[in-house]
Amino acid sequence: MKFYDYTGVIHFHSAFSFDGYVGLDKIIDAAAKNGIDFLLLTDHDHLQARDEGWEGWKGKVLLIVGEEIAPRFNHYLAFNIGTPVKTPDDSRDKQPQIYIDAVNAGGGFGFISHPDHEGTKTFHVKHYPWMDWSVDGYAGIGIWDFMTDWQSSLKGYLPSLISFFFPAFFLRGPRRISLERWDSLNQIKKIVGIGELDNHGSIVKIGPVKLTALPFNRAFKFIHTHICTNEPLSGNHQKDIPLLFNALRYGCCYVAMDYFHPSKGFSFLITQNGEEYSMGDSLVMEDRAQICISLPVAALVRIIRDGAVFAEETSKDIILSLRESGVYRVEAYLKRYGKYRPWIFSNPIFVK
Repeated sequence: MKFYDYTGVIHFHSAFSFDGYVGLDKIIDAAAKNGIDFLLLTDHDHLQARDEGWEGWKGKVLLIVGEEIAPRFNHYLAFNIGTPVKTPDDSRDKQPQIYIDAVNAGGGFGFISHPDHEGTKTFHVKHYPWMDWSVDGYAGIGIWDFMTDWQSSLKGYLPSLISFFFPAFFLRGPRRISLERWDSLNQIKKIVGIGELDNHGSIVKIGPVKLTALPFNRAFKFIHTHICTNEPLSGNHQKDIPLLFNALRYGCCYVAMDYFHPSKGFSFLITQNGEEYSMGDSLVMEDRAQICISLPVAALVRIIRDGAVFAEETSKDIILSLRESGVYRVEAYLKRYGKYRPWIFSNPIFVK
């Protein structure tokens, strides 16, 4: 089974957002310098970047324009929509099903964004979690959000200063509550997990000095969503955007923190009777099957079945016999500077 692995960033804001500070020309340039293949832009409440002709291939980077629907709580990332979906007023704030349905009615799909965001009291950043889990019709959820993770380290001025210069060393990975919820949801139906950046290029003032909190050239080094397609991108955005969207919605993707080592080359398959099944696939257990995992370099690998650790091994290539049904996914932790650091989190394969 041959896949084409494309590195992307989902959820960020440009100067088209009221709280964005960086123009798309500079953002695209930063993405190209970091080897990013595609960008999913999510400015607030509009699709102005598309209206002004920004969507499409810009050199080696494919920019795709989406929207973040962002009332006080329950933020939602919407893609493949023709017109913006309005952020509800306060009276409808507690009814996110309304805008999930509106996105679907417009032919789009969406992801629950940074569901366990807590903000940070040190710098007076508000919390923006998802509050209503009675909703349905969403394609997936953010399982690892850079801002949620990084901001949790800002618990004092000295730690914050160190974290500002070395963010990768402070990232702890997806929150346990996020993974547990995701595993639970996948027992009911497929819910795709994505990585988020949520960078704004915000300006921070320290005394008389103004600094960009996280320049895009740095921000693009961290949490990526890799989409694996069954054919290569063509350079024609009218064909390539649906190709990426179909693979993303299907769950043929994984989340990686590529700062310490690139994750391209990662593979997670289940084989049975000469057939191969990858992330997002379902199979019916008929005979002895095998889990096959391949990594670019050796790492601590945990195979998760129905939310619990099924097997754990430190290796580059893993093959294990499989005799039980369940929802299987992979976590990999890379040892760097004396510590295992979160690296790869795959979407599941469903064994029935």
